[in-house]
Amino acid sequence: MRTVEIIGYKRANLGKSESKQLRNEGNVPCVLYGGDEQIHFYAPTIQFRDIVYTPEPAFVKLNIEGQEFEAILQDSQFHPVSEIMLHADFLLLTRGKQIKMEIPVKTIGTSPGVALGGALSVKRPKLMVQALPKNMPDAITVDVSELKLGKSTKVGELPEGEYTILNSPLVTIASVAIPRALRGKSEDELEEGEEGAEEGAGEES
Repeated sequence: MRTVEIIGYKRANLGKSESKQLRNEGNVPCVLYGGDEQIHFYAPTIQFRDIVYTPEPAFVKLNIEGQEFEAILQDSQFHPVSEIMLHADFLLLTRGKQIKMEIPVKTIGTSPGVALGGALSVKRPKLMVQALPKNMPDAITVDVSELKLGKSTKVGELPEGEYTILNSPLVTIASVAIPRALRGKSEDELEEGEEGAEEGAGEES
């Protein structure tokens, strides 16, 4: 998994007025949890661009006035109107200790249901995964090459890996919706229609 570096500076005061001033200056108040003690610091907002505004997960290398820590972004808060980043919580990575992260879903293969006119819908673009940092995947791969019209793939059908998916096994990840024009037709009729269209195209050429 990729790593993003954030350079931070320790906070002298923890009051609301100082937090407001930091935000006005283009910084984000932050806290690092998971160690012997919490570390309160701040970092320029622009440094969060490659962590917050992208679907790709990342580990974070924190450099706080020369002290380096490996961490993950555990939580972030935004202003409901201006969408300015208000606060960030980081969790320290500890060797041998599992962590939880939201990991994006990546579909592979061509669905036969889509080939018949259906629409592939990813119901869960991210899944909650628990693993050791070294085993945390960049993405959860979902093969849709056998997904027929009206069918779906659930969490419980995914192959096991060196990580645990914490979502319920009954949660639907991806499905192929049947278009209104095709509703009521059997799968055999749909396949026959596709074969006839292919034969007609071959005769015209």
